[in-house]
Amino acid sequence: MRKAMETPLSPGLYIVATPIGNLGDITLRAIATLRGVSAVACEDTRVTGRLMHHLGLRQPLIRYDDHADAATREALLERIAVEPVALVSDAGTPLISDPGYRLVRAARERGLPVTSLPGASAAIMALTLAGLPSDRFLFGGFLPGKTQARAEILNELGAVPATLVFYDTAPRLLASLAAIAQTLPGREVAVARELTKLFEECRSGTPEALTEHYTAHAPRGEIVLLIAPPGAAPPPSMAEAEALLRAELAHAKPSQAAGTVAKATGLDRKALYALAMALK
Repeated sequence: MRKAMETPLSPGLYIVATPIGNLGDITLRAIATLRGVSAVACEDTRVTGRLMHHLGLRQPLIRYDDHADAATREALLERIAVEPVALVSDAGTPLISDPGYRLVRAARERGLPVTSLPGASAAIMALTLAGLPSDRFLFGGFLPGKTQARAEILNELGAVPATLVFYDTAPRLLASLAAIAQTLPGREVAVARELTKLFEECRSGTPEALTEHYTAHAPRGEIVLLIAPPGAAPPPSMAEAEALLRAELAHAKPSQAAGTVAKATGLDRKALYALAMALK
C-alpha cells in the first residue's frame, strides 16, 4: 500500500538499481518507486520476487530479458505511456551488462519519460576497492569465455590508458588470468568477488600470483576483474641502444649520434657518447 505522504508517480519508465548481494543496500528512493509503480519489468521473476517479498511489495512482475521479443517490448511501451513502470535487473544497475537498452531507447524515441535512480553497481564498487587508478577507467562488460575472443578483447583494449573493468565468472577465472598474463604481461590485476556478501574479497597482484592462489582456493560467486593501465614503456637496454648508435654512426658524428639516440630513448647522453666513441 502506498504511504499517504508519498506523491503518486507519473507515467513513465523508472530504472531502479537493486542490491548486488546485501539487501540492505537498496535505497529509500528505490523502495518508494517500486511501491509506486503499477508493474515491474525484470530479468527473472523469481529473483525479483524474493526482493519484493523482502520489501513487502506485491506489484505485478513482467519478465523482460535478453530473449524478450518485440511484442513484449511493445506491450511494455504501451503501458509506460499511461502508467509508471519500473525496470530492474537481477542485481545492480539495469543496462550495465543487463537487458534493457532497447526498451529505454524505444521509450526515449517515443518521447516517453525515463527516470534513472542511482544505486548499487558491482563495477563501481570493485573499482573503489581495488586501489588501481580510478581517474580513468573502461568498463568492458563480460570478458568472453572463448580463448580467441578473450585474447582479441585484451589486445584491443590493452593499450587504452585506463584501468580495465570486466565482469567474469568463477569457472572461467583461471583461464582469464592466464590470458592476461600472456597478452598483458607485467600488469597488476585485481579480483573482486562476492561483493557486499559475507565472504567479500578483493585480492590484487600479478596474474601469476593470483592464478596460484585461486588454483589452491577455488573461487566462488560473481567476479569483477580489474587490470591496471599500461605504464610508461621501459627504457631500451644498452644492447638496443648500441644497435641504434651503430645505425646513426653510419652517417653521423659520435656527438650527433649520441644526441639523436638520447632524445629518442631518454638514456644519458654522456654514456651514449662514450659508447659511440668506443664503437667508432
